[in-house]
Amino acid sequence: MKSSSNLTVCSVVILLLVYLFYSTVSIATKFTSLQEFLSLRYFLGLSVVVAMLGVYAVIWQQVLKRIELTTAYMFKGISLIFVLMFSALIFNETITVWNIAGASLIVGGIVLFAKS
Repeated sequence: MKSSSNLTVCSVVILLLVYLFYSTVSIATKFTSLQEFLSLRYFLGLSVVVAMLGVYAVIWQQVLKRIELTTAYMFKGISLIFVLMFSALIFNETITVWNIAGASLIVGGIVLFAKS
């Protein structure tokens, strides 16, 4: 296993892509929640969400073969920023000053960890 000090640019890109994919599950979940409960479209959306989570689980296991768990999990906060961006772009939700402050804290924490 690699240590956090050996975190390469490739590892960071892989983690960002994994969490970008993971954040798309939130989009699928939101679209599913907009469907009539127990309708065919609801079950189709639910099936898509479960399938996406299955794919994510397999990819996550492969990531953990190459990157320490503490390092990989530390980047999970970035998925919240992706969800924030998607919610604004796709669902026209408002980004508040508190959202920006929280996102800044997440990015700051990741940068501090990556530099150490």
